[in-house]
Amino acid sequence: MKNNQEQSWLDELKWDDQGLIPAIAQDEKTGKVVMFAWMNRESLAMTLDMGRAVYWSRSRQKLWPKGEESGHVQKIKSIRVDCDKDVLLLSIEQIGGIACHTGRESCFYFELDPETARWQTVEPVLKNPDDIYK
Repeated sequence: MKNNQEQSWLDELKWDDQGLIPAIAQDEKTGKVVMFAWMNRESLAMTLDMGRAVYWSRSRQKLWPKGEESGHVQKIKSIRVDCDKDVLLLSIEQIGGIACHTGRESCFYFELDPETARWQTVEPVLKNPDDIYK
């Protein structure tokens, strides 16, 4: 960002009391939701500038460029905000086809079985996490 005037789009968003906004990452080709994470002003501005997803890690309390360790970068195709301007939807190209740290395509790989009321794993591991994170 070159100046404060260019960041007025950030002011239009509704940030929570910690200065965060939820961000949903959706595969641009399939429409599949692959990830949910949080962004702050800096990470969202960096995402726009870099053309790749940069999140805010609440557990590590630091910026988290997606794929910095794994190589599974999320290239940004578009950024949308909902009608209340409090949730972001990132249309992304998932490099390597893996979004989850477990080696799966999507972080949403558990599905509730209504008959047993238990969570079932419904997506395979595409790559062993030990081979991703060395």
